[in-house]
This record gives sequence, C-alpha cells and structure tokens, in this order.
Amino acid sequence: MFKRFIALVAIPFLCHQVAIAQNNMSAVSKILKNAKEGEVVILKDFLKPDFKKIAYKQSISPGPQFLISDDPEYIRIPEAIAMQEQVAPGAVRLYVYNVNGVKEPNQIPRKINAVIKNLGKENLHLRMLKYSSQAPSTNYFKVGKQGLEDFFKSEESNHVKVIKPGEVVPIDDKMEQQIAKYDELVHGFYEFVVDQPALISVVQTAPENNTAEAFNKIDTIIPFSHVNAGRGIFPVSNYTIVSKDTLDTKSGVQQLIVADGQDDPWITGTIGADKQDAKNAGNYGVLYNTKLKWKSTDGKGLALITWNSRSADNQWCGGMGLTMELFDAQGKKSVNQYPSNQLVTKAAPEAILIKIYKPDPKKEIQEIDFTYSPPGASCLPTPLILVPIDLK
Repeated sequence: MFKRFIALVAIPFLCHQVAIAQNNMSAVSKILKNAKEGEVVILKDFLKPDFKKIAYKQSISPGPQFLISDDPEYIRIPEAIAMQEQVAPGAVRLYVYNVNGVKEPNQIPRKINAVIKNLGKENLHLRMLKYSSQAPSTNYFKVGKQGLEDFFKSEESNHVKVIKPGEVVPIDDKMEQQIAKYDELVHGFYEFVVDQPALISVVQTAPENNTAEAFNKIDTIIPFSHVNAGRGIFPVSNYTIVSKDTLDTKSGVQQLIVADGQDDPWITGTIGADKQDAKNAGNYGVLYNTKLKWKSTDGKGLALITWNSRSADNQWCGGMGLTMELFDAQGKKSVNQYPSNQLVTKAAPEAILIKIYKPDPKKEIQEIDFTYSPPGASCLPTPLILVPIDLK
C-alpha cells in the first residue's frame, strides 16, 4: 500500500520537474538568442559537466615537429637552460611558456628566450611561418588569449635567417629585447621551417646578456620533473575532429570534450638526448581542426557556448579565457578572444556565447567549422557546448 502511494505521488512530482526543466530551457534559449556573440551570459541552474558527449572521430593531421617548454614553468636558477631538443630538417612548432622564478637570494630581472644552433654542415635557413610573441607580464590570462590570437592571425614571413654551421642565434629578435621581472610570464608561440638539423634551447640569463652568447657558457640544463604541462618534443601537433553522427537540434544539449586526458589522451613524446618519456598534460599548443555536421528538424538554431567547468574542483582554476578560429559557410576565417567583454569567465552560472548557428532552409545538413587549441593559463577541459535555441 505504501509503495502504491509513492508511485501515485511520484507522477505529478516528475511532471513538475519536467515543467521546470522546459521552462529553464526556454529561459536559456531566450538569453542566448538576445546575447551578443563573444560575451559572458548568465545561465542560472543550467551549466553542468554531464551533458551528453558528442561522439567524434579523431585523426592525426600532418603537422610540424612540436616542442613545448613548460617544465619547469618557473625557472628558479638565474643562468640555466629550461628545455633542449634536437629537431630534424622540416617544419617546427615551438611553444615557450616560462616564468622568471628567481627569488633567492633576491628577486632579480631575467631574460628568457629560445635559441637555435645549426648542427648541420651547411648554412641553415630559418623561415618563420607563424609568429606570436608577447611582452613579459603577470597577467597570464591576457598573455595566453593574445598569444593564440596573434598565432592564428600571423602570416608567413619573407625574412629568412641564415645560420652558419655551429652558430647559435636567438629565434625571437623581439623577445631578445624584453626583460622579465620576477613572476612575469614569457610567452612565445612559433612555427617555422629549417633545412638543417638543429638544437633548440630555452635559455634564462641576465638582462645584459645575449641569450646566444649565454647559451655557450651555460652548462646547467634543469632536470625535468613531470609537472605543469611538461616539456619535450612530440610527433603530434594537429588533430582533425569530425562528428561521428549528424547532430540534430531536437536531440537536446550536447558537448564536445577534447584535451581532457581521458577521452582525448595527452600527446606523448620524449625529453632530451636520452629520449625519456614525455607528455603534454593539456595538449597545449596542439591545434584541433574541428568539423561538426548538424541539422535542424525542429527549426531551431544552435548556440555554441563554453564555461569554466573546473572552477569548483581546483583552487588554481578560478578563471578561463580562450581564443578560437572560426570559419563561416563560405570558408571565411574570423579569430576572436573569448570572452570579449572581460578578461575571463569565472564560474557557473557564467558562460561565454561563442557563436549562434542558424539553420539554412536550402541545406538539410550544415557544418560547424572551427580550430580550437587548449588555452594557456586556463584549466582543462573547456567544454564546447551546443544548445538548441528558438530563434523566433
């Protein structure tokens, strides 16, 4: 008799819950429809980590040899090499993410820059394909967002550096003129081609020194500790992500999760001359070329949003900001920082409206096309959520 009573009262309770959910979705839809793309929106009682995941096919795309320097992130030794890897002739992507961490016996300014040594028997020619260099700063979020924007927008340089056999030169002439005070982040993101084998090193030295000259005098390579994002050389630099199924607006909210270390494992490589195991914990610097097929069988559009999903479980995840490269139906590229109206989004109920996609009555199936790269200084993953919205 008691069980029967529970069943009878549960039916109206469940109906009440469904009504609340439907009303909330209507409110969310209205907020997103009226919001400005790029800005923070407030979505109360909506954001959660367990939205249905979008199934996707992931494949490695052709790309350059990839080097990252983020172990140690804080370089505590005044004169030291923080990363050193040998590259083969061809394309190279280099991500420098290091901080002047010298505080003993005193906090002192330092210079941090990457240098390249020609290991070949002929002149090495270095041509910069993509260049992003930020002034040292303690505003890590700003540096991370601007660094990605500059990288996405940069174009191939006609200038070619000629480096003699055995010669060492700084890779970034602009960075060579910058001085990093204590706790300031040095952020360089580059892609270039070389035609000789080369040795690439990240050097910290005194402000008055030339990093190439300092390199020849420094014999301290800081041991790695498998912390932060990591360091080393990696064979994977680009992924292609394609949805397995065509997304339908009538199927409700769905999210794309990449760079979480679980569904999408960290890339692996090696560290140093002895080729010890390395991983990039965050896949920072990796480009995800993403294409999602979708259709609207109920006339609704899709709002692409994201939020800082890690704010509640990690004290270092109090903010999140990113930069993405989006392509419209004609293939025209736009590069935008998110959020656009403030530095970061902090936590739920805040979300960022990235883009609203409207159904094309002339096309049954459309495509969402963007390039995502895990944002430096932010915790991962940053879920990319597609929310069906009523555009009427």
